[in-house]
Amino acid sequence: MTKAKDIMHEGAQWITREETLTRAAQVMQLLDVGALPVSDDNGRLCGIITDRDIVVKCLAKGHDPDKVTAAELCEGTPRWIDANADVDDVLHEMEIHRIRRLPVIENKRLVGMISEADVARHLPDAQVAAFAGQIYSPAH
Repeated sequence: MTKAKDIMHEGAQWITREETLTRAAQVMQLLDVGALPVSDDNGRLCGIITDRDIVVKCLAKGHDPDKVTAAELCEGTPRWIDANADVDDVLHEMEIHRIRRLPVIENKRLVGMISEADVARHLPDAQVAAFAGQIYSPAH
């Protein structure tokens, strides 16, 4: 049985909610990723910001990324999956919430991220096709 930890991208890092969007962009560049989990003051996941969030919700609106914090972009309830969860649970979580990136947590620590690319790289074509159909289909 394939687990979340079997398909995740290891070495994920998060930034704190107080970090500026400039710092978030620098970390994304350093890690060569397009999304970062955001932690609260207690080291708990409180959201995820993407490179697109920085562009659309900050730069395009004329805001200064040196002054806007990660917390200001975090919206909604962050989704995550346990490292030992079955891959079917991973896909279900991503499909039902229509999300493309999912933090992987083990013993209350961020241990990885699962992206669409990870799903495509590690799962059979039929499973990937069904997943893509759910993620990219018009909202129900």
